[in-house]
Amino acid sequence: MQQFTRQNEQIIIKNYLPHNFLAEKMILSSLLISSEAMDVTFRTISVETFYFKNHQEIFKAILFMYQNKIPIDILTLTTFLQDNGLLKKIGGIKVLIELINQIPNLVYLEEYLRLVKDKFLRRSLIKLGYEAINSGYITNIPLEKTLNDFENQLFNLTNQIKTQKVSTSAELLNTIFLDLKAKSMKPTLPGLSSGFYELDSFTQGFQKSDLIIVAGRPSMGKTAFALTLGLNIIKTSKLPILFFSLEMSKEQIMYRLLAMETNINQMRLRSGKLYRNDWVKLNKVIKIISKLPFFVDDTPDLSIQDIRSKIKTIRFEQTQIGLVVIDYLQLMQNSKFKLENRVQELSQITRSLKNIAREFDVPIIALSQLSRNVENRVDKKPILSDLRESGSIEQDADLVLMLYRNKYYNLKSEDEEGLDFTDLIIAKQRNGPTGTTKLKFDEKRTKFLNTGFES
Repeated sequence: MQQFTRQNEQIIIKNYLPHNFLAEKMILSSLLISSEAMDVTFRTISVETFYFKNHQEIFKAILFMYQNKIPIDILTLTTFLQDNGLLKKIGGIKVLIELINQIPNLVYLEEYLRLVKDKFLRRSLIKLGYEAINSGYITNIPLEKTLNDFENQLFNLTNQIKTQKVSTSAELLNTIFLDLKAKSMKPTLPGLSSGFYELDSFTQGFQKSDLIIVAGRPSMGKTAFALTLGLNIIKTSKLPILFFSLEMSKEQIMYRLLAMETNINQMRLRSGKLYRNDWVKLNKVIKIISKLPFFVDDTPDLSIQDIRSKIKTIRFEQTQIGLVVIDYLQLMQNSKFKLENRVQELSQITRSLKNIAREFDVPIIALSQLSRNVENRVDKKPILSDLRESGSIEQDADLVLMLYRNKYYNLKSEDEEGLDFTDLIIAKQRNGPTGTTKLKFDEKRTKFLNTGFES
């Protein structure tokens, strides 16, 4: 019975795989009559995109001639195929004559390419489906690896569906003009407001598809800063926030949020030594926070595949995501590069995070450690080169923020209320100025505040 089923599957695959015979012929005909068609075609499809073997051979021959600057027409192509013993393989001279007789309308070339690529992707999906079924029976390979491989292949297929339209300057300028007009009618920040006024004046808010690095030495308040950002953004935008905590547990994150919002000392909150009015505040804040779309994932050793999959799940459930936070970068793993050195692995991670930010059109904040070199300098303020494995992080990040507190080095830096001043250094900004702003840090509540009056 099992053998019969398998034979049936093979018959189905052989006879019913999606294809478009006429569209393939139209593309090949276009290549024989137009040099402009070659540039567009070779950019869009490959040999494997064709279903019929003789069409693959013809396309391969034309591509070889094009790359070697050999003139292409019916005569030169016929000669090339004959000299290389391929003419009979493609079905003889009659197949080439049919291509010439079938005069295509070049206006529709992009549509022909879309049709052929659509069928190719459907065939690839069918093949992937059968591979998934077969992999399910192979028990000597870890399930996690099998699922990761399957997800990677599916991800690659999804990326091939996205076609990048080449825009003219007129189209782009018209879009920008309409965007500027809308902003002038309703003056707001173009990005998500961080809740910190001076930072927003530098960045104009966190922009969609940006990779934002928040760096600092241990105990500078990176997690506290990220949580403050998350709360500020979720309160103003009402958009879901996804917080990946690779270092702290979900419960620790929640304790921090409660301390920040109730103004109760974190140590007293964690010990349970609460006064009567504390319970009133706690009850009120819990009701508010529980209604916010704030999602926390504390899975350790997360990979890029895990993060992408979880973002996709939350977006499917919530329709959109406002911000993704990863705490922190150096604790992430990349299964593809486990045998390579850590610099290469981190380079691949940051590049992938930037791609995910663009794919889901969402800002991603990744926290990062700084190297110990800072401690060996007289001036302890961090600079870009202090980022661990800094080359790739600097290159991929759209915005790099660095936290520096004098108090960490026992230097006096407090206001009259005893709150610690913190330098927030904008060390890199791809589309704006760099500089330094000041924030206040309430260590007891692990909360950052604007330097103006704020509770």
